[in-house]
Amino acid sequence: MAKTSVVQDYKHPQPGTTSTFTVDEKIRREIWNNGIKKPKGYTVSYHANPEMEQMHFGQKHPMKPWRLTLTNKIVMAYGMHEAMDIYIPRAASSQELKDFHRGDYIDFLQRVTPSDNTWDPDSQTYAYNTGDDCPIFDGLYNYCSLYAGASLDAARKLTNHQSNIAINWSGGLHHAKKNEASGFCYINDIVLAILQLLLHHPRVLYIDIDVHHGDGVEQAFWSTDRVMTLSFHKYNRAEFFPGTGALDDTGPINNASAGAHHSLNVPLHDGIEDAQYIKLFEDVVKPCVRQYKPTAIVLQCGADSLGGDRLGCFNVNIKAHGACVAFVKKFNLPLLVLGGGGYTPRNVAKAWAYETSLCIGAEVHPNLPAHTPFLEHFGNEKTLFPKLDFTRYENKNSRVYLESVVMGIMEQLRYLQGAPSVQMQHIPPDLGGLRDELEREVFEEMEERERSRRKKERRG
Repeated sequence: MAKTSVVQDYKHPQPGTTSTFTVDEKIRREIWNNGIKKPKGYTVSYHANPEMEQMHFGQKHPMKPWRLTLTNKIVMAYGMHEAMDIYIPRAASSQELKDFHRGDYIDFLQRVTPSDNTWDPDSQTYAYNTGDDCPIFDGLYNYCSLYAGASLDAARKLTNHQSNIAINWSGGLHHAKKNEASGFCYINDIVLAILQLLLHHPRVLYIDIDVHHGDGVEQAFWSTDRVMTLSFHKYNRAEFFPGTGALDDTGPINNASAGAHHSLNVPLHDGIEDAQYIKLFEDVVKPCVRQYKPTAIVLQCGADSLGGDRLGCFNVNIKAHGACVAFVKKFNLPLLVLGGGGYTPRNVAKAWAYETSLCIGAEVHPNLPAHTPFLEHFGNEKTLFPKLDFTRYENKNSRVYLESVVMGIMEQLRYLQGAPSVQMQHIPPDLGGLRDELEREVFEEMEERERSRRKKERRG
């Protein structure tokens, strides 16, 4: 046989590639080059169900679950999965969802279909605030139970001491209320996870760096001292969703309520930049941890606070966003890390992949691995750290303003006399009855305020 025929008959094992290395071999090289290995002294768990990635809110809707696909592909391309315990969590049961949400609302989510979309004031879709920002789509209930199940699984790994840091990028949907959807969020997985943590932890600190106020979580724990909520967000009551989270919104006005001064808010203006954001975060979080003494932390890493986000208005880059994760990690407390908002998928994926590397203590190189699936989706920005402040929102956060915000937070912390009481302690019957009555009053006040807000939105 002629030599030319031998060459012509030869089949490349990977048509279209120029290397004989398999993908697994390329990942092994990434692991070696980046020094990725199991962290010493602590365990990181990663909770992801591939079914989540197939969900679709609608062609024009800004929420794209496909961002989870991109995140997971980058994490695996670097080989970071080798340094973590990987779990494919089960979906949450309806009973687990009802640990926070009202039964009739969960029953509605289970049976509603896209054909039920209507804005008739007498319809259930109207009553439960679905159909616009929170559309009814195929697989909605499965979507909700999957991301909630992942957060519950992550929280249980922390309480069982199987993990020190647990990550669920599909979670962090902080706007959902007890009996209605809100802001692209249907089930509040954060509340469910915190309730799970409270079975073992006397105090939980919740930190939110989404560009939107973490109103659903704040409202859920409004009347308790066992959870402190701390939200960093853009605030404009009239023009930016959800219009809550002013500096003086610190919990129930009645100081007899256990939750008074336990809801802290850091309201920001457009255009905050990296150095400001990092300093502000550290100046606020450190005294909160010192004064409140949490035994576990939940960190919501909404990536719509990044520059260039479709719905955001900050000038924050990925390294500055990640600096918040790195700082919280230093407290060496059980840490639940969740996703949240983020509407420019390529940047969301890079941020969450980078923050995964911070959790495992790996210093990955900035160039995305050449074998990363869907690499073409990133265009010319095949780096983990693209310049995101190119839109350059005008920075309306002066040094004086930010200092006043920090001073306001410090003033609220002065009201906390050491670590608060915990539910496991004995509460005399008369005091317990008083607390229940106060909690009912606060809940009714919050519901009335929410109903008024929704009416104004619909009239507008």
